Order: sequence, then C-alpha cells, then structure tokens
Amino acid sequence: MMSIAAARALSGGQKCFVGIGLPSTAANLARRTHAPDLVLIYESGTLGSKPGRLPASIGDGILAETADAVISVPEVFNYWLQPGRIDVGFLGAAQLDKFGNINTTVIGDDYANPKVRLPGAGGAPEIAASCHEVFVVVRQSKRSFVEKVDFITSFGHGEGKGEREKLGLRGAGPTLVITDLGVFRPDETGELVLTEVHDGITVEQVREATGWDLKVAPELGTTPIPTEAELQTLRELKAAK
Repeated sequence: MMSIAAARALSGGQKCFVGIGLPSTAANLARRTHAPDLVLIYESGTLGSKPGRLPASIGDGILAETADAVISVPEVFNYWLQPGRIDVGFLGAAQLDKFGNINTTVIGDDYANPKVRLPGAGGAPEIAASCHEVFVVVRQSKRSFVEKVDFITSFGHGEGKGEREKLGLRGAGPTLVITDLGVFRPDETGELVLTEVHDGITVEQVREATGWDLKVAPELGTTPIPTEAELQTLRELKAAK
C-alpha cells in the first residue's frame, strides 16, 4: 500500500531523485503504470534510468545500462540537485517529527555516545534542501513518528512554517508523508496533518502509532484500494531477476 500510494503521487514528466528501497519501488511502479515519461535520477549519476527490475543499490549496473545518460556524482549534485532542477525527492527516515524533520544519524541525545548509530546522511540533506518538494515514505510507529527527532539529518520545516525561507533553502520541503497507516500533509504552520487513512485503518490506530498530539483533517479521506493492474505490476517488479 505504501509503494502504490507513493507511486500514485508521481506524475509524468517529473524529474524524480530516487533512493533505493521503497522510494525506488514506488518510482519504478509509477513509470510502469500511469507515468511512463517519469524521469528517474539516481545518486550514482544515472539520468533517465529504465530498469526492468528493482535495482539492488544505486551502483547496480542495470541503472547505467538503461539510462539516457551517465554523469559524475558531483555533477548530479552541483548541476541537477542544488540548482533546483529536480521536481521530487524521495526520502526514508528512521525518525520523523511533526514538522517533517528527518533523522537518519543517531538515536539518543548524546551524539558521541548514541544508543544507536544509524547509516547517516548520504545525499539526503541536499535532497531535502533543494528539490522542489520532498515525499517521505516510512513505516509508522511511536519509535519512528516522534515529537522531536534526536538529530536533524535532513531539514523539514524546522519548528514551523517560514524557517526554510530564513535558511535560504530552495525547495518546499516535505509536502507528502506516506506510511503503512495513512497519508500526511503539512498545514499552514508546517505541522503534519493526517489527510487519508489506508483502507481498513482507523484514526485511533494512527494516533496510537504517533508520538505527538496528531492533527486530523476535517474531511479525512480513505486511500483507494490497489487496482489489479497496480498489484500485478508491483509483483512483476519484485519478481524480476
């Protein structure tokens, strides 16, 4: 459901900076269904990749073999990402707070001696700063949806609307968060609001998996169930070797 909901949020002609995992699944699903002209850009320097299966990593050869062009990693960041040429950036998160700030660095309040040291930033901070908008895909629990992240790896809306502008960040930041329970969008203050629940999920279930006092949209929607075509395409992507 997460992959399909994320895929539906993409449209044809967009330039999408894709991460491995759920973001890659969603982007490739969109390209194979309703958005065949979606341009997939991977951090390794592949522009317009059209893999016939899900890549194992950003270094998977299938990305270069099927790309329109292959450029250097510095060029991806300096020419495509930082100047604002990317429409959508897809990110995951270990922790996400109510203003869309992302932590993938450490768990615990002591950076030098954390409870858990996570993989780190990679290109995520620049994706969060410079893409026109950012979509976040994350499995939801009180461990991942926290009142305040232990460390800001990738800046969302800081402590509220307007903080991105003060820092001179080009992009709009997180405009969409998709979890295994529902869909969230920021309100006028920058705080995430539950706007849709997935089929069979209740608001109470979402609240129980949220580490802050959750806002719910007055006209709460329900995510349309996956179509047979979406499910079949997703199965084919995952089954391909």
